[in-house]
Formats: sequence, C-alpha cells, structure tokens
Amino acid sequence: MDDAERRVWGRLPDGARAALAGLPPADLRTLLLAVARDRAAVVRPADLVRRWRTDRFTRPSAADPRALAAVEARLWKLLPAEFAGLDLSPVAPLGTCSAVTPASQNRIVTTMRATEVLSDPTNALAIEAALRRREQPTDGSVHLAACHRVLRAQDFGPGWSAHFRLFTLVSSARDVGSGRTEARLLTLHLTYWRKVLATLLPQSAAQVRLTVLDSPVVGERIEDTVRPTLGPAGVPLVDEPERRRGRGYYVGAALRITAGHGADEVELGDGGFTAWTAQLTSDGKERCLTSCLATERLTTLTTPA
Repeated sequence: MDDAERRVWGRLPDGARAALAGLPPADLRTLLLAVARDRAAVVRPADLVRRWRTDRFTRPSAADPRALAAVEARLWKLLPAEFAGLDLSPVAPLGTCSAVTPASQNRIVTTMRATEVLSDPTNALAIEAALRRREQPTDGSVHLAACHRVLRAQDFGPGWSAHFRLFTLVSSARDVGSGRTEARLLTLHLTYWRKVLATLLPQSAAQVRLTVLDSPVVGERIEDTVRPTLGPAGVPLVDEPERRRGRGYYVGAALRITAGHGADEVELGDGGFTAWTAQLTSDGKERCLTSCLATERLTTLTTPA
C-alpha cells in the first residue's frame, strides 16, 4: 500500500476496506454508481469547461482526423487476407491486461462496472483469439487486426496525450516444434509491417529491430527461415540484442518499428511473442505473436497519398 492509499483508508472507519472488499460485485457497483451520481449532481457547467481544458484524459487528440483516417485506410488496404478485422468495444473485462501481464492496474482506467477502458488492443484481441482457437482444430490458426484509440492512466509527460490510436495484429497457433510456428507467425507480421513502411515511409530510413529474448531456437529460425523468406531487399531487419524493455513481458523474441536516425529517430511500434493465448486457453503449446503501430505518429511522417 502506498502513502496515498494509506492516507485515504486512514480517513475511513475501521473495517471499511474489508467491508467493501467483501461486497458482492452487484452491491459494490450499486454503491459506486450512487457515489458517482452524488458527485455528478454538484458539477457545474464551469467545472466541465475547466476539466475539458486541463484534464489529460479528456483533451482531444492533436491529430488531423482526415489525415489519420486516410493513413489507417491504407493500413487496412495493405493487410493480408489472413487477418480478420475487429471493431473493438471501448471497454474490456476488468483485468484484461493485469491478469496475463506484469502491468499494474493503476496504469489502466478502471470503470465501476467490472470493466476497464481499453488500454491495449492486443490484450483484447488475444482474448478473442483464444475463444476462436478453442473452436478450431489444433492445427488451425487465428489472425486478428484492430485499429482503436486507447487510454492509459500513466502520465507520459509534457506534450504527450493519455490517449492515442494503435493499429494492432495478434496471431495465435499451436506449437509444432523447433520454432517453426514462431517463424511462420513472425514472417507474416514482419512482411506486413515492412510493406507498410515501404509504402507509406519510403524515404524515412525505417527499420524493424529484432531481439531474441530467451529462446535460442527462435533465434535460429529467424536466421535460417525468417530472414531468407523475407529477403535482403526492402526495409532493413536489424538485430537489437541490447534491448532491455519488454523482457518479462515478451517471450522468445520481440520487435520494434522505428523511423529516422539518431536524435531524430521515432519509435512507431512494438511487439513480440507472449504467453497470453496459452494462458487463456490453458494450453501451454499455444503460441501468440502481437505487434502494433501508433497511427498518429505514422501520420506525422507520412506524405499524403
């Protein structure tokens, strides 16, 4: 418990925390909705204007929606036929991220109805992928894509919005041994992202950076299968063994999408293998690859079609 929590609980009667924690979900929801109703009843129009101006959660995006929509339409057009597109709900089940990742629930905007505002479409797509995989033969596969505005509670600092749009891919299939499933999924995702970068940022020095995390076998398949399949031409695939971020979150291998050089480098996207669909299906042989790209950042670099 941090100092802020300790201070708040200290102002309440003894036993309040245990009493609230012990309430059935429906009763807790009723209580929280009543509190929200009481607080909303005293909000004045001037309060709305002030909050709209100062609250980082509510400020509109600075992106031009017409340019953003045009870029996202091109991303959908380039998407391989294997991927099914989903239009996700603005909310996901409570614990969608924290139940399968080390992410803290404090970084997520939680609602009062056992849901949370979508903070990462890849987690939501992984749940859908797990459901679809349960209905397939073991040798089947699921490939999903979504483009969604996400909201995150952590403060990214001056000039950064709490909400932004991500174009995301999630693929899930059963392990067939020797890293062959990972190679197949990685080839599919990398082929797409390299095509996106070559099409939309042909002059930007874009790169896809690859990091082998904890699987020498996956590293071998990258060298003897993935790279030969993709070929040497096009957007470079650059080894990034020094990467530290994402270790413990991703397994096997991770990727990073960048544009520009040195101080002008912009990170556009991220991804890697996760254990999410293995956990969600209770099948340790299930393999899951996620990847995403920030479309607002991409739009700032893209020449209009």
